[in-house]
This record gives sequence, C-alpha cells and structure tokens, in this order.
Amino acid sequence: MASNQKLRDLQWVLDAIETESLNLHNVSFYFSQPSSCCHQETENSININISTDSRQLFSYILIVLGTSKNTQLSLRNLEFHFVEWELEQVQSLGGLLDSNLGIKQVVFRGNRFTTECLSELSEILKRNGGIKEITFSESAIRAVGAGLVASAVKVNDSLEELQIWEDSIGSKGAEELSKMIEANSMLKLLTIFDSSSITATPLISAVLARNRAMEVHVWSGGNGDRISKVVEFVPENSTLRIYRIDVSGACRVACALGLNSTVRSLDLTGVRLKSKWAKEFRWALEQNQTLKEVKLSKTCLKDKGVVYVAAGLFKNRSLESLYLDGNWFSGGGVEHLLCPLSRFSALQLQANITLKAVTFGGKRTKIGRDGLSAILQMLATNETVNRLGIYDDESMRPDDFVRIFKCLEKNATLRCLSLQGCKAVRGDRVLQAIMETLQINPWIEDIDLARTPLQNSGKADGVYQRLGQNGKTEPETDIQTDLLKDMALTEPKSCRVFFCGQEYAGKTTLCNSISQNFSSPKLPYIEQVRTLVNPVEQAVRTTGMKIKTFKDEDTNISIWNLAGQHEFYSLHDLMFPGHGSGSFFLIISSLFRKPSNREPKTPEEVEEDLQYWLRFIVSNSKRAVQQCMLPNVTIVLTHFDNINQPSQSFQATVNAIQRLRDKFHGFVEFYPTVFTVDARSSASVSKLTNHIRRTTKTILQRVPKVYQLCNDLIQVLSDWRSENYNKPAMKWKEFSKVCQGKVPVLRIRSRNDNKERVELRRKAVATCLHQLGEVIYFDELGFLILDCEWFCGEVLGQLVKLEVRRQSPSENGFISRKELEKILRGSLQSQIPGMGSKVFENLDAGDLVRMMMKLELCYEQDPSDPNSLLLIPSILEEGRGRPQKWQLSTSDCIFAGRHLVCDDSSHTFLTPGFFPRLQVHLHNRIMALKNQHGATYTLEKYLISININGIYVRLELGGQLGYYIDVLACSTKNLTETLRLIQQLIIPAIQSLCNGVTLIENVMRPECVRNLTPPRYRKTQFVSLQQLKQALLSIPADGMYDYQHTWDSVLDSGKPVLRAGFDFARDLLSDDDFREVLHRRYHDLYNLAQELQVPAENNPDGTDHSLSTADETERVEPTFGGIAKGVEAVLQRLKIIEQEIRDLKQEIQGLRYYEHRLLIELYRKVNYLVNYNVQVEERKVPNMFYFVRTENYTRRLVTNVISGMTALRLHMLCEFRREMHVVEDQIGCEVMHIDNATVKSLAPYMTKFMKLVTFALKIGAHLATGMGQLIPDLSKEVAHLAESSMMNGAAGVVAAGAVGAVAMGSVDGIRNRGRRGDIQQELRAAQQWIVDFLRDRRCSTGRDIAEKFGLWRVRYRDDGHIAWICRRHMTIRANEIIQVPI
Repeated sequence: MASNQKLRDLQWVLDAIETESLNLHNVSFYFSQPSSCCHQETENSININISTDSRQLFSYILIVLGTSKNTQLSLRNLEFHFVEWELEQVQSLGGLLDSNLGIKQVVFRGNRFTTECLSELSEILKRNGGIKEITFSESAIRAVGAGLVASAVKVNDSLEELQIWEDSIGSKGAEELSKMIEANSMLKLLTIFDSSSITATPLISAVLARNRAMEVHVWSGGNGDRISKVVEFVPENSTLRIYRIDVSGACRVACALGLNSTVRSLDLTGVRLKSKWAKEFRWALEQNQTLKEVKLSKTCLKDKGVVYVAAGLFKNRSLESLYLDGNWFSGGGVEHLLCPLSRFSALQLQANITLKAVTFGGKRTKIGRDGLSAILQMLATNETVNRLGIYDDESMRPDDFVRIFKCLEKNATLRCLSLQGCKAVRGDRVLQAIMETLQINPWIEDIDLARTPLQNSGKADGVYQRLGQNGKTEPETDIQTDLLKDMALTEPKSCRVFFCGQEYAGKTTLCNSISQNFSSPKLPYIEQVRTLVNPVEQAVRTTGMKIKTFKDEDTNISIWNLAGQHEFYSLHDLMFPGHGSGSFFLIISSLFRKPSNREPKTPEEVEEDLQYWLRFIVSNSKRAVQQCMLPNVTIVLTHFDNINQPSQSFQATVNAIQRLRDKFHGFVEFYPTVFTVDARSSASVSKLTNHIRRTTKTILQRVPKVYQLCNDLIQVLSDWRSENYNKPAMKWKEFSKVCQGKVPVLRIRSRNDNKERVELRRKAVATCLHQLGEVIYFDELGFLILDCEWFCGEVLGQLVKLEVRRQSPSENGFISRKELEKILRGSLQSQIPGMGSKVFENLDAGDLVRMMMKLELCYEQDPSDPNSLLLIPSILEEGRGRPQKWQLSTSDCIFAGRHLVCDDSSHTFLTPGFFPRLQVHLHNRIMALKNQHGATYTLEKYLISININGIYVRLELGGQLGYYIDVLACSTKNLTETLRLIQQLIIPAIQSLCNGVTLIENVMRPECVRNLTPPRYRKTQFVSLQQLKQALLSIPADGMYDYQHTWDSVLDSGKPVLRAGFDFARDLLSDDDFREVLHRRYHDLYNLAQELQVPAENNPDGTDHSLSTADETERVEPTFGGIAKGVEAVLQRLKIIEQEIRDLKQEIQGLRYYEHRLLIELYRKVNYLVNYNVQVEERKVPNMFYFVRTENYTRRLVTNVISGMTALRLHMLCEFRREMHVVEDQIGCEVMHIDNATVKSLAPYMTKFMKLVTFALKIGAHLATGMGQLIPDLSKEVAHLAESSMMNGAAGVVAAGAVGAVAMGSVDGIRNRGRRGDIQQELRAAQQWIVDFLRDRRCSTGRDIAEKFGLWRVRYRDDGHIAWICRRHMTIRANEIIQVPI
C-alpha cells in the first residue's frame, strides 16, 4: 500500500474526474477493502479501493467515468478485483462501456456474478464494438457464464482475445465456446485454464474444423493436481501441440484435421493413442492437403494402429515428415509402414512420393526379419525419402545393419541416416560396411551414431571424417577436355559379323554350323538339343533378325543374321555398325533360287544379289564419316554341294564377282577368296570359321582402341542380367546405379562433384558399348537394350509383321495406339515357363511405342490426343495406279521441281530405311512449325503429299533401289516463295537423313511438274542447279536475265511424249538463286580488282621500264603488282550499285556496267604485261605460254608445276592486244619431264599468270577464249587448286588467285615467304627458260615457231611494240601491224 501522503478519499477522485483534471488510461477497482480511498500510481493510472459500506459510490464513479469527456478520450483499460456484482452496478458498467468505445481491455479477477449479472454483461458485450480483450480470472463463471459469454462473443466482431483462468467451465461450457468459435472469425487468442482437460477437445476441434487462425492455449490442473498444458496451437508457425488428451478427444481432433488447412505440424508426442484413433487419423491423412509434419513418438501405437497410419499414406500427397519412434509395433508394422514408400516391381509406381523423413524404433519396437526385409526393399526402391531414423533398436543384429548399409550403396536419395541408441551398431564389420558405403555413395550427408557402441568406443570418428570428404567441393575442370581423361584405352574384345543375304541364302544354317565349330567338344545339354533340332530348323524359313554370340578365347564374336525378307530391309540401317567399331560383313548368296527345286541362279541374279548388299554397305559406310578403314567384305556362295561339276554358268558367276571387285575397289576391302560351302556341314564351313577367327583378330587390331572399362562393363552388365531375371533392357537410372556401385571411374565421388561431367562419361561409355554391338543405346530414350536379338527380332520385327499378318484394323498405315501396344505386348511375354513378368517388369508396351516414335519409325496423327492413331510407314500401301493430278488447277498456278540424285548412284543409294524415316521426320518438322496454318500431310508407300500455306508439294522416291527423290510443287504464290519452302524445309529434312550420301540438286522441267509426267519419261528432263548457275556466270551480264535453257524431246515408241522446248532461267531459279549468282559474279570481279590493287613494287635498278603515254595519269608500272592502277573508280561504282539494288534487272544492269569497266582495265593492263620490255633477246619467242595434260582423251589446263611431272605439252597464246586467245589446232611442244630447276624458274610466272587466266575465265574475258574446253569443270579445278601443295608454296599462291587472292591472303603469303625480290627478275627467269627450252627443241626460228604454235612475230605500227599473233589476226589486222621475221 502506498504511503498515507498519496492516499486520497473518493470525493477527490470524483471531483478530479468531473473537473477533468485527470487524464486516465488505466482504472483498477478493489472491493472489500478496510477503507475507501484512491491511489494514483502514475499520471495516467489510478487504483480505487472501495469498502463494504461504500458500495453505493461504485455505481456513481462508473457513471461519472462514463460522462466525463476527457475520460472518454483517454481511458483504455478497466480492472475489477473481488467485486460482487449487482445488477445496478453491471448496468452502470454497461453505460460506461457504451459511452466510451475507447476502452479496449476489461479484466475481472476474483469477481462474483449472479446469473442476472452475467446475462446483463452478455448483452453489454453483444452491443459493444470497442473492447478487444476480456479476461475472467478466478471468477467462477462456470458453464452458465461461459455459455452467456460465448453467446455474446458469437455476435461480437471486435473482440480479439478471450481468457478464462482458473475456472471450471466443464464440457458444457466448452461446447458453448466451440459454437462461438464456429461463428466468430475475428477472435485471435483463446486461453482457457480449467480444472479438467476435457475442455480442450471441443475447443481445438472447432478451431481446426473451421480453419480459424486463432491462437489457442488450454491448461488444466488445480485442487492439488499438477498444472500442465493440454493443447497449444500457434497459427504463426502452424503448429498444433497436444500434451494430454483422452482417446475420444484425440479421435475428434483427428476428424477435424481432415479438411483443415491451417495446421502444418501436428505433435502428439507422449499422448497415449490407440488403433481407434489411428483409424480416424487414416481418414484425415487421406483428406488433408496441408499437413507437413506428424510426430507420433512414444504414443504406444501397436501394429494395428501403424497399419491404419500406413494406409493413410497411400493417398496422402502433402506429408513430408513422420516420426513413430518409441512405439510398440513389430516387424509387421514396419512392413506396412514402409509399403507405400517402396516399389515391388519396376512397372509399379511408388504410392507415396511426398514423404521425405520417417523415423521409427524403440526398445519395445521389434523390427525382426520382416521389418528388416521391408527396410531393405524401401532403401533399394525408394526415390524420395531423404531422412531415415531407427532409434534405440535392440531387436536387430550387426549383420542386419551391414545389409542395410550394403543396400544404401545403390540409394541416391537418402541424405541423413540416424541410428541413435541402436545396440547392434558395433564391431569392425559394421564400421567397414559404413566406410564402403560412403566410398560408393557420396549423397549421404550425415550418419547419426549417438549413443551407439560404435560411437562410445570412439570408432565413429573415421565415419565423420569420410562424411566431410564427401562434402568437399571438387575443383572446376573443363568438361570437354577432362571428359575422358584418365580412361585407359585397350584393344576391343568384341567383334560383330554381319550375315547379309537374300532369303533362302542359308544364313541361319550357316550360322548354326559355324557355332558348332566354335563350341567345345563336350557340349552342354541344351547345345546338344539345339544340334539335334538343327535339321528341322534348316527346313524352315527363318523370319526376323537373329543374333548368336559365342566366345573365342578372350574375344566375343556375335553373328548378326540380317533378315533376308524384303519387309525387314527398312530396319537394317538401325543395325549398321558405327564408325570405328569392330565388325565385318559376310555377303551370302545361294547358287540356287530355292534349295528345294534345285533351280540354279543365273550369274546376273547372283551379281544383283551381291551388288545390293555392297551398295548397302557402302551407303551406310559413307554415313560413318570418321570410318577409320574400309568395310571388310567376304563373299560366301552356299549350296555348292548341289553342283556336280563346274559349268560355264559357274565360271560366268566367278567373272561377275570379279567385275564387282573391280567396281567396288576403293569402297570396300574384299577378302581375296570366295568361299563355296555346304552350309549344313560343319566340315565344309571349317575354313570359313577359321577365316572368321583370323579376320576378327585382324579387325580388332586395326580398329581404334576402346576404353578399358568398356570391356569390364560388359561383364558387369552380364552379372546384372543374371541377378535380375535376365532382363533384356535396363533403364538409365539402373545403369547409373550400376556405374556408381561397380565402376569407380564412372562414380560420383562427392556431393559437390561435377555431375554433368560424370553423366557425359557414362553416356560416352554407353555409346561405345553400342558401337561395339554389346548393347543398343539411343540417347534421350533413357534405355539400354541388353538383349539385342530380342530388340531386333521381337520388338522391331513386330513392325514389319504388321504388314504380313494384318492382325490390326489398320487403314493404309494407321493403327490405334492400343492395338499397337497389344501387339508389342506380345514381345514382352517371357518365353521361359514359370518366369512370369519379372523379365520385362522394367518395360511396358508404352515404353516401346515411345521408343519407336523417338527412332522416327512412327508418328502420332494428333499429338494432342492421347488416343491418337499412329502411322507406321512400314505398313503403307502403294498407290495402285490411282490417277495422279494436282488439287490446284487455276491458270495462275506456277510449277517448280527439284530432282535430288545420289552423286555416285553406281555405288550408293538411298537405303530402304531412308524413305520411311523421311516420312516421319518431315511430318514432325512440319507439325513443329509455328506458321503451318493447318498443313495436311498424306502418305503412300513411296510418296509424300503436303499442303502447307497454300503450297502443294509431292515427294516421290524413284529409281532402281531408290537413288533419287523428286520434289514437285504447285502453288499460286510466286516462284521464289515456292522454292524457298523446298530449299528451307524439304531439302534440309532430306539431307539430314542422308548423312554421308551426297545428293546433287537438279532443276526439273516445269512442264513435267505441271502434267505430273511419269518418272520414266522425265529421266532427261532436268539440269544441274550448279550447272545452270555456272552457265549464267559464263555469259555476259546483259544476257543473264534472258538466258534460256533448252529441253530435249522425249519419245515413247516413236510417239512424242514431251516436245523440245526451252525455259527462261528466271522461270527455273528463284530470286534467291539469281542473287546468289549475281553476288558470286560481284565477288569474282571484286577479288580480281582487289588482287590487282596491291601496291607497286620498287624497281631494283632504278630505270623506268614503263611505256610513256600521253596522259601521265594513265602511266602504269609494267609489273604484276602495279598493272591495276585506276580501278578505284570502278570499285567505288560497285559500292554505289550495291546500295541502289531494287530488283534483279537493276542489279544485272549494274553488274553489266561494272563488268565492262573492269574488263577494259584488265585488257589494257594485261597488254602491258605482254609488251613488258624485260625482253630476252628482243622478244624472239612468245611470252604468254601455258601447259596442258591429256587425260582420258581430253585436255586439262595445268595450273601448277611439280617436280617429277611428265607428258605435258607447252602451248602459246595469241598475244594480240585486247584479243588474246587460245590458238586452235596448235601442235605445241612436248615437255618430257619437269625437274626442280624448271619449277624454280616457272613457279613465279605461273603463280601470277594463272591468276589472271582464272579470273578472266570466271568473268568471261576473251583472254580465255578456247580455254573453256581445257577446264570443263572450273569449280572442281578451283577446289583442286585450293587443296594442292606446291614447292615453295607456289600452289597456295595459284589457288589464292583462283578463289580470291584477298580472301586467301596470296600476296601476304608471297611476302611472308621472302619473295620481296625483283618481280622483273622472276619474269626474266621464266622467259629465259622458254628461250632455252625452245632452243633445245630446235624451235628457235620464226618458221619453227609458226609451224608448232601458229604464231608470227609482228610490230604494231602505232607504238612499235613486238607481239606474237595468230594467222587470223595477221589477216584481219594487217593494216595495224608489220611482220618482223626472225
């Protein structure tokens, strides 16, 4: 109590309130005091003591407080202690609260209320809108009061906190409060301290059921009982903690959790629960979508309860952590608990994929054998749980924990394992198992061994040290350079032998006989049975591709028997070996058409059989651009035993084979011996078997080495198959687990290791195994096929069997997905009795369909429809003579066609698998376009019809064995748009599947496209695109736009099918093609001008050898470096023209002007070169000479000279100014041998002179008149120049002149090689060589030169220059020259 100086009577406080001299925030009333007084604790707080005889003043004070304006603004809190309320006083309090809405807190401590008072207080609260917090502490409101308060709060939307302390509201009061909770959503805090814990159940149930964000605290105790908390719910962290609750209450809470969305964490640790609660909680787990954590530790749950909890996990999709340690269940409970977290088949999906942490165990938890099996199964198959705890276990042995850690070697998801208090975690074997697991599995971040014997003995330190090492960050390395580093190389141990041949060739019988030769004398029982069955097999036609593997010492030899039936040909491409793989080919041909009828094949038929397979091998070998050696081919003729004696026909067959050897020389490597065998006889094929043995060893020595671990991994995969029911396929995840566990080089060593690098390593090794023929691996499919025979014969074979059997309701290529899966499912049935579905449990028919779509063997008609039909090109039908016509027939249609033909159709062709894959690939490309605008796509066996953006396109496969494709287009759009679609979409799609087979693009006659002329009549109605462009380049610029290409006529039995005609180039080429031609022309001219613009070299002797002219500005230094002065204006004009291009005609006109100016310069400057006065013996011999070599009755220009060349002829040009040319019928002079001295003398001359010749030829200069016959294919010649190598770098210089000296850096090349010497000296050396050469050939007089070269020595009348000219110029230019004989 305060000192007497601070105590004042009640009249003072009344006066202070009435005079508004007090600014009160808090007012506290204390009843039953000895005397009435007041005590002002602070400036804003006052305590009022009221004695028993002054009760009448209490109501008056409340009234005064309600009427004081100052108090109305400042008063916030009211507290009443030990007040025994009467109705009048409660009404006064109501007046105060009604008039002062600023009061936020009202506290009743030790008060007593009658029922009428509580009812009046309830009415006050109902209408009050200001109070935020009300507290009843030790006020004995009991159930009735709780009900009245609840009815008030139910409608009050301002109250936020309600607290009832040390009362006994009972279950009835709690139920009334729960109804309030259901109606009121504004209450933020509810605190109940009751004598009984039963009050908690309805309260928390209501909060959970209505998803109230209300903080709840329920306490119980008193009357001698221990005070303890019952329930706590904190919305801020969404945690519900229940400390004490009976079973029925727990069930009610569980029901409320079903649809609750506010609780994230439920903690029932230590609450005694029964299966009845677990049954309700199962429903809650199935319904709840927000619960993340459940703690049920030490809840006395038994097996039945855990079964219910586990059942709820099957449908739960939100729970992440479940703690069940300290319970009383057995191994059966563990088995049920882990069941939703495990998979028992590769085709089964894990039921629960959200639970990340699970904990169980305890002294009364008996895990046992069943529980251990469940733990092992979960660890082996689960892919989501990252935390596992087994606490205080006493039921398992050390060997059980060893098995757990061995299983963890293959688990890539578990991060933390806790074994706290487990008694069996002891001994060196357990420690060794832990260390071995951490060596293989880097993903484990923590192993908690607290309170285990291993920890207590101090042996766990090594475990924690290893865990730290697994967490180290690996140094960054370049993925590409470090990808295969440290992977040792070795000679491969596997070789494939491909048996190629038509049906009935005897491939299967031959394979069986060879297999017997490879087998040991003592065959296993199954081999004996196969030997007995062989004669039966020989009488039956083998269908599908078969693979037989056997071992020869340490080498695996597999024979791939490619199916001879034509329907299987389209699949052979997929089986072809990759580049550098160990493989060779046996082409097997029967000497008889069918073994049964003894009808021999003609030599032509044998040759046709062999030629198909040779072309197939060459075509696919060209795809392998890095092929390290030519394909090795051996020819085998079967059924030789049916030939009684050699006949003339057999000799003709031998001759035909020899012709094929000659034809394919340089494309394949033939074994010199042709084997003739009786395929049924092991003795007859013994030599062939020995040949296979020897060739295999030779091939494996010659092919590139493979990674050593590939040979090791072959055995690892074999062991995996034997441990997994001989499964034919392996998913990539399974392969990664095998690599992590069994192959240290392919192991991720730490959690921070470069996983991308390791993954690339694994893919590289898988690809290597694919090339070795040990597996079939297609990137991005996620599979490795371990049983190649099953995949080739059973899976891919189903495609072609559709065409043969017609078991599906297909309509010209289409089949439903379900029907196809049904058919493919037959290939997933185990052929071994009793094996069941274990063999194919990691594959289903849907996987095979997706694999086929990835391999572009089929496509979906509508990708957006899951039940879309699938189109399989292998079951397409031919058109069967249907009338062919365009859907467009308007007069404004344009027609264009391209003819794509194999560059070397005699050795290569488009394989049978090409066009079916093109049909799928092109469809996928078109449907992926964003602007396809409803494109239509229809197929026949050898036809693709497309309508895209109003352009109709037909792709036709043609030619014997398919060596060309015709692309025909009809459109109302312009020619450029139509051809742009072909060149930017169609042709790239074709080229992407052709791989190494080169296709030449030809332009088809538009009339053939318009009339859809049959392919047999349009064989001559196309012209090479490059040839047409070259023709445009070779004519003057003013004739380019009007250039015409002439077509020959086509006759059929003397009747005209197509008449002779012509088409303008502008109707055959798009604007893009025309511009390419023009830009190439500009490029050539620009290069020439740039080549001639190099700075002039200094004259060594200081004399001026240039000829004087009238205009000093036209003076030209007579050196190759300076003869192009003055073309700057021409180049400037070129830039102006390129900026002003508007259409092709303007561009051609600009080109014509530029070409004219540049040619004038070229003629004039070259004329100075001809008359350059470094005259040797006063120009007694011609200066302009060149060499020609005769090849296959044609003459080819020699653009470089190399020491050792023979049989060349020297020729001279007519040197008449501005009209130099090749002299027809010139005899020339033979050069028998080119030595080093000759090369040294002539190389500089030819370097510069051939530049001018080549450029002049490319721009149509008359200087090169007649040289077109010497260089029939300039593009090849230029490529030859660019690739040649010449002494002292001369060839590089010549090539630079041919393809653009500026781009190739020819001038810099000359200078860099120290050729800064005098140009005049170089020319003088060349001219001296020609003088000496002609003198040695006794051709030094004018008569001799006229006889051999048709040239005469003359002098120009105007300038006195000497020149050697032809007879034609002697006649027509007689008035300009004077003959000067020697």
